Amino acid sequence: MSPTPRPLRKLGFLTIGLFDGADPRRGHESTLEIIELGERLGFDSAWVRHRHLQYGISSPVAVLSAASQRTSRIELGTAVIPLGWENPLRLAEDLATVDLLSGGRLNPGVSVGPPMHFDQVKDTLYPDTADAEDFGYARVERLLDFVRGKPATDFSGVEGFEVFSDRVQPQSPGLGRRMWYGGGSLRSARWAGEHGMNLLTSSVVKAEDPDGPHDFAEIQLSHIRAFRAVHPDGEAARVSQGLVVIPTDSASSEQRARYEEYAARRLPRTASPQGPARLLFAPDLVGTSDEIAERLHAHAAFREVDEVAFALPFTFEHEDYVQILTDMATKLGPALGRPQGA
Repeated sequence: MSPTPRPLRKLGFLTIGLFDGADPRRGHESTLEIIELGERLGFDSAWVRHRHLQYGISSPVAVLSAASQRTSRIELGTAVIPLGWENPLRLAEDLATVDLLSGGRLNPGVSVGPPMHFDQVKDTLYPDTADAEDFGYARVERLLDFVRGKPATDFSGVEGFEVFSDRVQPQSPGLGRRMWYGGGSLRSARWAGEHGMNLLTSSVVKAEDPDGPHDFAEIQLSHIRAFRAVHPDGEAARVSQGLVVIPTDSASSEQRARYEEYAARRLPRTASPQGPARLLFAPDLVGTSDEIAERLHAHAAFREVDEVAFALPFTFEHEDYVQILTDMATKLGPALGRPQGA
């Protein structure tokens, strides 16, 4: 355990933005209202998940573009965009555009790997190139190059009345240093550090050693330290932790019971690595802010970070998120050493 835990510097939250397929506008509007609330409560960042062919946000960049016009201070992030669904050049254009519109507040988080259920979607997503697509780290490198201003073509200049650039346009200064990689393995953590990205950690890690020990916090800690060991910024390299945290300070008795039931249903998956990928899940943290703070201060990986993006549970109601965020900002943040509204 680190003898000198880092004081919490940035308090953020993450939402999936669920919606009813029969009324999708209401769900998207709820997400925007939650982000606006986060800014009023003094959160440093708001992050949205990415879902395709599901009832969650499928276009986080578009949602954050709208959020950028309804907020003025809070940072806006994606956690994460799976690049297997994206063209890196087009995504670079969208990210830079939204970053400029937000005044430099965008924090794009990405990940690699084939799209989920690839065999079922490849003929519609990549009808002619599915077998040739590269879903590895090279796809992130292409995006980084475009965002950071490397040439995208060998052609530039004037053609008739039109002017062409050899770089993706627009370019947004500073965006290249605000690119995040969502990684849960030792290899991903090292790769992100070597490429000068920031690291998003979550409530899922890979338990790569079959002999154990299977201690979530210690595995996550090893990833953070491996990342910083190779990052150009060393110990100053940015890492954000995204555990599921549910403070109950102002919750009703009905809410507390429902939150505890939610966490209890998910607890068995934390006992041992799950599936062929050997994924290990962190327990959801439910309780008063003081109780949660005590557990976090004892968490080996939390003691190594100074930024968090606590994940909101998937299936709760808008009013639940209002209560949880309010308690996070007014009770939990201060209990973790970050003054309210700092």
